[in-house]
Amino acid sequence: MSIESYIYKPLTYSQKLVLIYHTKSSLISCQMSMEATTKPPQPSLSLPWKTRIHLSFFSIVTDACCRKNCTVNRRLLNLLDFRIPPTSEPVNGVASHDVVVDETRNLWFRVYVPTQHAGEDLPVIVFFHGGGFAFLSPDVMPYDAVCHRFARTVPAIVVSVNYRLTPEHRYPAQHDDCFDVLKFLDDEENRSKSLPENANMLRCFVAGDSAGGNLAHHVAQRACEFNFRRLKVIGVVAIQPFFGGEEGTDSETRLDGTPIISKKRTDWFWKAFFPEGEGFNRDHPISNVSGPNAVDISKLDFPATMVVVAGFDALYDWQKRYYEWLKKSGKEVYLFEYPNMCHAFYLYPELPESGQVLAQVKDFVHTVWSNVATL
Repeated sequence: MSIESYIYKPLTYSQKLVLIYHTKSSLISCQMSMEATTKPPQPSLSLPWKTRIHLSFFSIVTDACCRKNCTVNRRLLNLLDFRIPPTSEPVNGVASHDVVVDETRNLWFRVYVPTQHAGEDLPVIVFFHGGGFAFLSPDVMPYDAVCHRFARTVPAIVVSVNYRLTPEHRYPAQHDDCFDVLKFLDDEENRSKSLPENANMLRCFVAGDSAGGNLAHHVAQRACEFNFRRLKVIGVVAIQPFFGGEEGTDSETRLDGTPIISKKRTDWFWKAFFPEGEGFNRDHPISNVSGPNAVDISKLDFPATMVVVAGFDALYDWQKRYYEWLKKSGKEVYLFEYPNMCHAFYLYPELPESGQVLAQVKDFVHTVWSNVATL
């Protein structure tokens, strides 16, 4: 048989089926290959080793200090708790001093003043620190440093509140303390002794991270229903706020064990937070702010809010629900997402994302200030 006759010989039915099968297989393989190459990469937790070590150390200390009987080993904690004194002389353009509100409650705040802006009208940011309502204070290094950065970057007069901690002082002690600081600053005599002249109390923002983000929301809500004389809350900065509920979320399961936040720790924090034997559970509106027992804020003049979330924060779903709930309630709210970050990432200045959060807070404060000024 010649080569030509072999090449052009008609295919049998079975040969055609084989050819069709191989052609389809090749096309499917090619399509899968193209999909694999065009599929966007999945986010991964992006932290330098120094940050990872610090986060691991913080988690170990937290677990070591949280006893099974829902008390805190304060003696051990104090050995590892380094406090920073206020600086009357400016450091990087920011001076600070402490003001006592109520000695019996150990209620006080630290004021951060950007000295290079002494002649300018500045907003006031009342800041509430995180720590699961049970740990930390304004004078620990991370929070002293970040409030310096807020004061310098925005710029603003920053008031960082030292509130009572659980489990020694359970709810509503923390929320009452933080709101009482607003009432203290609303008094002209207190304000004049505590804050510089250029602090504009009609341009007040409440801010906080983690448990402090929870406090910021509820303080702002209470402020809407209180008749202040000189103070007005015009904005909320909620950085990875600590909310929860009886029903677990996908992110709590999927991200359990990521830095700082774990189901075991959040269980402990809520147990230490609520008063014992009074029928509280996590669907209380103080914790599940957007849940089945949520307060209807649709008719409140609730201030503009920015919400910061991170893709590797086990609280991610609760924070997104908070954002969606504010939107559904007809409020002005902005969401800022960091897919490759974990809980408390903004406290680490070595991370570029930390600087981005500060820049976004600055933009938010200036935008809200401008919008209010035009009303």
